[in-house]
Amino acid sequence: MTGWPAGYDRVVLDEVDSTLDEAARRTPAMAAPTWVMAHHQSAARGRRGRAWQSPAGNFAATLVLPDVQPGVLAALRSFVAALALFDAFVAATGRAEPFALKWPNDVLLNGGKVAGILLESVARPGAAPGLAVGIGVNLLAAPPPGTLEARALTPVALTPETGARVTPDEFLALLAGAFDRHEAHLRQSGFAPLRLAWLDRTARLGEEIVARLPGEEVRGRFETVDPTGQLVLSTPHGRRVIAAADVFF
Repeated sequence: MTGWPAGYDRVVLDEVDSTLDEAARRTPAMAAPTWVMAHHQSAARGRRGRAWQSPAGNFAATLVLPDVQPGVLAALRSFVAALALFDAFVAATGRAEPFALKWPNDVLLNGGKVAGILLESVARPGAAPGLAVGIGVNLLAAPPPGTLEARALTPVALTPETGARVTPDEFLALLAGAFDRHEAHLRQSGFAPLRLAWLDRTARLGEEIVARLPGEEVRGRFETVDPTGQLVLSTPHGRRVIAAADVFF
């Protein structure tokens, strides 16, 4: 595989229950950032333990960053991953205009959801925990809309929407290189330049959206994300800064 970023390892498997779970099992033996990709997942999952549909030919991988401890700085890897996905899609299709980023962890294609990101901590015996960045991409097929929760964005897939065909292995190379570039920028220059790049690519900036929190829905104008990556809404009751929520358009 050409163009693989220096300093990153990779493991490619035929089938696992979940790349997040497989990555967690392998973490104690990892000495470097490592991508764990599987061609099939039997028990994939998304945010809040929801099932993640992963039809054959789609992309599923988890990157373990052993030296990144959970916390505010770790949460910024959601933005790194989103920007990397955007770049990988542009490289695969030659087009940027159909793609957009959605806070906190989705990538959109023609307004539908084409990719999702999930961050989890991973235990390391005798050391501080690391961070796992799980990524799922609809390359060839999207799950049926009926399998999703109410009001969720319609799932779409890369090939039917754009005509571009890319294998999971090819996409891994594109994504790994893009992630390495954005991760280096974060470590060298902090979040500020990545925040601006993310805002330049985000969906519905300046428009009304709904953030669903436990026991509450907040409706307001999507103003920005703050220097720690939190969502900022302008509401009739004042400015709201939200650390975690499900966002609906």
